[in-house]
Amino acid sequence: MPPTISTPTPGDLRRHLSKLRELRGPASLARTPARLLELKRWQQARLTTTYADLAAKPRYAEATQFFLDDLYGPKDFSGRDEAMLRIYPTMVKLLPATAVQTAALAIEVDALSEVLDRRLAAALGAGPIDEASYAKAYRESATPAERERQVALVEEVGHRLDRLVKKPMVLHTIKLMRGPAKLAGLSDLQRFLERGFAAFKAMGGAEEFLATIAGRERRIASRLFSSAPEPFSP
Repeated sequence: MPPTISTPTPGDLRRHLSKLRELRGPASLARTPARLLELKRWQQARLTTTYADLAAKPRYAEATQFFLDDLYGPKDFSGRDEAMLRIYPTMVKLLPATAVQTAALAIEVDALSEVLDRRLAAALGAGPIDEASYAKAYRESATPAERERQVALVEEVGHRLDRLVKKPMVLHTIKLMRGPAKLAGLSDLQRFLERGFAAFKAMGGAEEFLATIAGRERRIASRLFSSAPEPFSP
């Protein structure tokens, strides 16, 4: 059974942002270790292959790109995290509670993924990353429950985003923040938010998209933990 994802509080958002800052360092000093960056690039290449069919569908192309680049890519997100910490009081004050809750869950996904990636990178032996070395390090660095929570959080964030884009006032509020965001040096965060909303709005319903991602990631995790051959096959 998938874990129950409880409704987060505004304090959870600040806590997860602080965790990411602790892991990555402040934006001015953050630097992704070489082995971790190599792992993130390998994983992004795997995801690109796994979801090539979704990317090829016009309905899902934008959302797939957002998923690969903005939610789980090798980018340095420390600037975005720092920006969210800086405008945290404004976000909580201006945005609807449902939007703040969605942001808290999205940042929790990021924080959990960062922890698991760092463990996995540490568990990798020397040499190039391939399916065998990745699978071994995957089993050694996390539990099935942690990986299931990672998938469940992604799924929950997607469903919440899908509901939010149907509320015109939320998108209107985010667009109103363009000017203040630019003046405050928060343009990267503003673009991230707008890309996410645009990607999910363009789908006109995310049920199939999210079910495909969650289903495949659960099957892949099960194969990796059971040492099955060809763990990344659809």
